[in-house]
Amino acid sequence: MSDEPRPQPPVPDRRWPRSVYGAGREPDVRFSLANERTFLAWIRTGLALLAAGVALEALEVPVHPGFRLAAAVVLLLLAVAAPAQAWWGWVRTERAVRCEEPLPAPVLGGPLAAGVLLAVLLLLAGTAAR
Repeated sequence: MSDEPRPQPPVPDRRWPRSVYGAGREPDVRFSLANERTFLAWIRTGLALLAAGVALEALEVPVHPGFRLAAAVVLLLLAVAAPAQAWWGWVRTERAVRCEEPLPAPVLGGPLAAGVLLAVLLLLAGTAAR
């Protein structure tokens, strides 16, 4: 008998989604963790937008009801879009890091800012209309 260790078979990679983890090579863990923090920031943004949209309708905000409802709907639509941006952005960035390609720009950054501005303008108009 020999004292040499027997080679171990490779452990199958069962991580999901395969479209991300099957591409390229394993990156430095710091890049993956930064990508996950960005994912979680988009999730927090979605939760904040959801809370703001619900609060507009739940609280007695002194704004014309039609404008208040429109602003709440805009915020709720953005709240639904933010987690989609989180997932799609995470997938695109993780793939880019693994394949050593340029990092993609966020898709929802501009529309999110425009939507929040629209909600603020609706609230200001609703305050003036009251």
